[in-house]
Amino acid sequence: MTKKNKLYFVGAGAGDPELITVKGRKLLDAADVVIYAGSLVNPALLAGTRAEIYDSAGMTLDETIKVIQNNFKQGKLIVRLHTGDPSFYSAISEQIERLREMDIPYEVVPGVSSAMAGAALLGQELTIPEISQTVIFTRIEGRTPVPDREKLSALAKHRASMVIFLSAGMIEKVRDELLEGYPEDTPVVVIERVSWPEERIVRGTLKDISDKVKEAGIKKTALIYVGEALRASEEKLGKESKLYHKDFKHEYRK
Repeated sequence: MTKKNKLYFVGAGAGDPELITVKGRKLLDAADVVIYAGSLVNPALLAGTRAEIYDSAGMTLDETIKVIQNNFKQGKLIVRLHTGDPSFYSAISEQIERLREMDIPYEVVPGVSSAMAGAALLGQELTIPEISQTVIFTRIEGRTPVPDREKLSALAKHRASMVIFLSAGMIEKVRDELLEGYPEDTPVVVIERVSWPEERIVRGTLKDISDKVKEAGIKKTALIYVGEALRASEEKLGKESKLYHKDFKHEYRK
């Protein structure tokens, strides 16, 4: 049940305004205040809302928390609208720490991650029997450091399906680290602004993806997909799950 005098972190989805959840949409419609990541969230989501709107793109954490605190004291329903799904790369953790210190109740409402939207655009699943049963969501180190044990070169040794965020501007470094684990003919797909009207797909392999991405001029707001499972969207792999096999019996099918 939606409650006043509470903060809701809402995942806005990947970009397409129809990819927000029903619960998220209802909260936006009921909100008194919406603080949204203006550099990433599609402004079409805010059309028709009666709420007071704050664009956090130019705000610091302290400024954002101040807005939340002031409106909480007034008993307002506050929505903090983040892109994709708030469970990773959304920077909600530091906000939650401040809310706990101030005894401000909150709830996290999931959204459709761009990682899922990208796989949907490719028309495939990222886990293929006998090829990959693991998906790694990660990023390369930039201004935000990455633990040594999670460097791309270390993760690449698993040869799992991988979705790399926030790294398209360093595509050469990404390629070099991935080649420490994956063969150079491993499929790679780079998707820019997935589910937005201007979305673009660049396909290649680890051998040539850097040149293709540079030629396309893609530097940010893009995901990098890596792994043998990506062949499924272009060719028949002949790998079927046991779940629907005629000889596989379970409690629902004897």
